[in-house]
Amino acid sequence: MKERLREILLEKSVVTGREFRLASGKTSDFYVDARVTTLDAEGASLCGRIFFQMLSGYEVDAVGGYSIGADPIVAAIAVISHQQGRPLPAFIIRKEEKGHGTRKMIEGNFRSGMHVALFDDVITSGGSIIKGAKQVEAEGGTVEVVMAVLDRQEGGREAIEAHGYKFLSIFTKKDLL
Repeated sequence: MKERLREILLEKSVVTGREFRLASGKTSDFYVDARVTTLDAEGASLCGRIFFQMLSGYEVDAVGGYSIGADPIVAAIAVISHQQGRPLPAFIIRKEEKGHGTRKMIEGNFRSGMHVALFDDVITSGGSIIKGAKQVEAEGGTVEVVMAVLDRQEGGREAIEAHGYKFLSIFTKKDLL
């Protein structure tokens, strides 16, 4: 499974040969548009299955992450978990408070007291996922683990762990070079 996911990432998501500005503000000649893979039918299924296996050592009530990188990932995990008889509901953390209705920052299947796993597609500095984790905690949740498709190996892992969160990734940048 992991090797096939790597092939899809290399085919559809990895772009090199020019300079790209990353969400962290840094520039790089190595860019991974992981959403192309996580929104691909086979790629989504593989991500869901691999992450569901990676969660086997954790007691979590739900899976979530910061919108938009986590959206297809947590949906895939929720579907796979249901198929495997251990349903894990999903939720999404908004970047900004909703300006109408309930004005929620966390949408979907989240409530205070839950133990959760957070997901992202690509981790560079870790800033977004740390902000999301703090939002979960502010609303009464406990973050058991943070996971990503790709760790760019640019300090994100260290920043996440420095905030007290466990971190796992399916791949590192080195795996895709």
